[in-house]
Amino acid sequence: MSSIITRLCLRNGSCAEVCPVEAIIAGKPVEQWPWYYIDAESCIDCGACIPECPHEAIYEEGEVPSNYVAKGGEITSMPAGTPGYDQVYDGTNHDGEAVHLEHTRKLEAGEELDLSEDVQANIDFFSNGPGYDA
Repeated sequence: MSSIITRLCLRNGSCAEVCPVEAIIAGKPVEQWPWYYIDAESCIDCGACIPECPHEAIYEEGEVPSNYVAKGGEITSMPAGTPGYDQVYDGTNHDGEAVHLEHTRKLEAGEELDLSEDVQANIDFFSNGPGYDA
C-alpha cells in the first residue's frame, strides 16, 4: 500500500527529494494536476515522504482521513473549475522557487473535508494523467 498526497499539497517538493525510488512526481499541467502524486507501482512504502511534508498532506493510503477537521488556515488546492476554489496561492517551495496555484481556498477552523476522495485523483493521474509520461 503506497502513500497518498492530498489536496493539502502546495507543491513544496521536499517529499520528492527524499523519495529513494523517485516515485513522487509533480503534476502537469498544474491547472489540472495541482499536487504531487505518488506512483503506487514504484513506491516501496518506506514512509520517508510523510514527515517531510510541511503541509501534512501525505498519508498512508489506508489512513487518508474521510473526516479531516481543519485547524484553520490550511490551504487546499484543486483542479481548475472546482467550485469554491477561486483563491490564488503564491508561495515558495523547499528550494525557494516560486509556487503559484490559482485554484485554492483557505480552510476555516473546524471545517471538515473528505480527503479520502483524493485517493482517486492519485490513481487517475497515473492511469490517464496528461502530466505523466511513463
